[in-house]
Amino acid sequence: MQILSADSVRFDLISLGEVMLRLDPGDSRIHTTRSFRAWEGGGEYNVARGLRRCFGLRTAIVTALTDNPVGRLIEDLMLQGGVALDHLRWVRYDGVGRTVRNGLNFTERGFGVRAALGCSDRGHTAVSQLQPGQIDWDAIFDPARGGGARWFHTGGIFAALSESTPRVAEEAMLAARRHRVIISYDLNYRDSLWKSIGGRARAQEVNRTLAPLVDVMLGNEEDFSAALGFEVEGAENLDRQQGALDTTAFRAMIERAVAAYPNFQAVATTLRNARTATINDWSAIAWHDGKFYEAISLPALEIYDRVGGGDSFASGLIYGFLAGRGAQWAVDCGCAHGALAMTTPGDTTMVTLGEVERVMQGGSARVQR
Repeated sequence: MQILSADSVRFDLISLGEVMLRLDPGDSRIHTTRSFRAWEGGGEYNVARGLRRCFGLRTAIVTALTDNPVGRLIEDLMLQGGVALDHLRWVRYDGVGRTVRNGLNFTERGFGVRAALGCSDRGHTAVSQLQPGQIDWDAIFDPARGGGARWFHTGGIFAALSESTPRVAEEAMLAARRHRVIISYDLNYRDSLWKSIGGRARAQEVNRTLAPLVDVMLGNEEDFSAALGFEVEGAENLDRQQGALDTTAFRAMIERAVAAYPNFQAVATTLRNARTATINDWSAIAWHDGKFYEAISLPALEIYDRVGGGDSFASGLIYGFLAGRGAQWAVDCGCAHGALAMTTPGDTTMVTLGEVERVMQGGSARVQR
């Protein structure tokens, strides 16, 4: 994987995606609570934020917000996260949201046998109305014009937002290729986003169009089957008592994906067995340069808030590659970072690189004084 040097570009990673206001009822439920805590979040944005806050890299987000107090709140939360907002587009508010608005994401955590639950309110958002030609991607990726990046990240959530967003993603990916930027894509299949616009068939049509432009493909077993059509045989037959995550079927699935898309330089998938909403077996597997790498295994991992675990896995994996640490270190880093992110509230990471490395090395949860 030929990655540009850090001193030749402005950013280590640039993401393209929607950033929503997440409203969190805490230990209560969405339909019974009387108060919410506010966070910012979005599948593609979370990766950029994780790389900035945990790993100290220079990241930016390409997105759009409606210029009203809700949009300014999301901006304020992003500013706290440290992701550069040079490429944030503001769209004029019409007063009531008839034509454009900001996305809301209500998410409750789940507990025990009660699964986590998400309810999005994101129709007609500013970023979903982006059109090809509105963003000068060559200026963003060209170091000679004050831009440049080593890595570009987007995914299936952004591509599902409207008829135009897949074309915007394709435009961005083609420009990234022209400037020798590594491209990662997280399939991130969400049934709620696709069901009214063609379901799995449309998801596969869109993602199969973009897959030939991807260097690093990410996802879990549902993502690869629903969004690309690669089934993971026997993925449901996990040893729920011992927490064993058999990777045989995942290896076979990845081999089929690589054969279909020889442009993939790396493929990584998270492995999760949800015994309950609060007890998950967690690991990951990656393919790179013809070899498989299995991450550390974390059976019976206690979950506080599972949302964002996959995004934090992605940021840890990407950091490993950007830091030149190799595929084994990268998949271990992603696995540990994803696990730690699920021990805190909100979509985004609250942990340090030192804490990630401690989990990678098998460190315990004994108090640190």
